[in-house]
Amino acid sequence: MVEEICPVCGLPKPSLCVCSRIEKSEQKIRVFVEKRKFNKPTTVVEGITERGKEVSKQLKSKLACGGTFKDNHIELMGNHKDRVKAILVGMGYSDSQIEVS
Repeated sequence: MVEEICPVCGLPKPSLCVCSRIEKSEQKIRVFVEKRKFNKPTTVVEGITERGKEVSKQLKSKLACGGTFKDNHIELMGNHKDRVKAILVGMGYSDSQIEVS
């Protein structure tokens, strides 16, 4: 069976390709709260480009809230900025690349 070669790094895709790990370590993630309609708080997570829908789904599940992934950022209903950082670190993102404001 012939493995597919990654066009970026030139390594076999499923087993040795490191592009996704490199991209994940270079991301700068910003977490902040916006006031929306009727003064409702919305937590916004910017900077997650890879697997955005999957990360959004996991965050919504762990925080027990609604939300969406659109325009390359995650919107969560409510003020969850204190808990989001801990959850993202548990998902494998580095503590230094996450900025909470």
